[in-house]
Amino acid sequence: MAEQVITPLRNVDGLQMVMVRQEWDQPHIQDVPAAVEAALAQSGALERIRPDAEIAITAGSRGIAALPEVLRAIIAQVRARGGKPFLFPAMGSHGGGTAEGQRDLLAGLGISEETMGCPLRASMEVVRLGEIAEGVPVYLDAIASRADGIIVVNRVKKHTNFDGPIESGLSKMAVIGMGKHAEAVAVHQHGNYGLREYIPAVARIVFQRAPVLAGLALLENARGGLADLVGLEPSRIVDEEPALLVRAKDLSPKIPFHDLDILLVEQMGKEFSGTGMDCYVIGRRRIIGEPEWPEAPEIRSLVLLRLTDASHGNAVGVGLADFATEALARRIDWEVTKQNVMTSGNLESAKLPFVYPTDRQALEAAAFRERATPMDQLRVACIRDTLHLQHLLVSEPLAREAQGRDDLRVVGEPGHLPFDEAGTWSSPFAT
Repeated sequence: MAEQVITPLRNVDGLQMVMVRQEWDQPHIQDVPAAVEAALAQSGALERIRPDAEIAITAGSRGIAALPEVLRAIIAQVRARGGKPFLFPAMGSHGGGTAEGQRDLLAGLGISEETMGCPLRASMEVVRLGEIAEGVPVYLDAIASRADGIIVVNRVKKHTNFDGPIESGLSKMAVIGMGKHAEAVAVHQHGNYGLREYIPAVARIVFQRAPVLAGLALLENARGGLADLVGLEPSRIVDEEPALLVRAKDLSPKIPFHDLDILLVEQMGKEFSGTGMDCYVIGRRRIIGEPEWPEAPEIRSLVLLRLTDASHGNAVGVGLADFATEALARRIDWEVTKQNVMTSGNLESAKLPFVYPTDRQALEAAAFRERATPMDQLRVACIRDTLHLQHLLVSEPLAREAQGRDDLRVVGEPGHLPFDEAGTWSSPFAT
């Protein structure tokens, strides 16, 4: 008679959880159109727009809540000067590396010809502007290259894969975004060294030889709102972006506890981070040869429940979890995921963790892994995603710690984990 195999799980009914809120006091732009006008004026772009000039505007990065409003304001400013604005996808290899796929991704972000009120011209065709000293070619979207001017728009933030003075921002948008799949492949083939060392050099050539009018840098506060908009002349972007990155890191949301036994993440998604979960938030990037961040949280077991609709099946980042669910695994489009991960070369980020039939079982597997710690001492935190971190559902040891801190406030009563009878997680976080 065959021996029965029992999946190792640990009942989590004994966990008492409490909601805590991070007390943030950060800048927030109320009048976005006015801030856009001021930033573009600061860059000198507005005075260089001639009547009937065709002005290309980048559209690409996900997870920027204010991006549609910012783009509409730029479009209005171009038209007010007599220009003819149009948008173009600046998304590297995303959307399966196709023009139609990138159109679909932008539509999912609320960016289309209908919502923006101007043309959206998508193509994967590029022109070559030259090459840097190390031999890396410099490409530019062919449609944008024929415009009378380009306005580069992007959020400045920490990159998930590497550390450097320039990470995600205007330079990366000018290189990986505006250079389409061709530039993404050319830079990514050198690994994270290429991202760190070659993006600034390639960007300098783009800003010198392409008809770029300005860069508009978006800085977000910890709530995901706009903290600042900075307009830069093309010649100043590479030199001034490092200071913007320092500010962006200070403003970014973080998990307010350094040591966690278990972190439960309700959902991963491309709208939250290029790797689905922000590596800097969870303290994991799992890239061979790249160290983790000592200041980031140390999480022993990470449980991941869902993949968002806006990811379009792209599950890059699922490999950062230790435990996941069948519901998540069923939503993965492996062709789209492989396209993304093979371009970056970081294969570890797309490997499947242990998969369980229910949300509850995925968490109970993590609890079994941490079985050396008594249940009433487990340091457990639950978050909606790695972008929205003002509220966390935490176990009692963390709640007691929160009561002694000025930056945290307990805002609920102790209770059980929000699972229904079928073991499905019911989100306690407002959307």
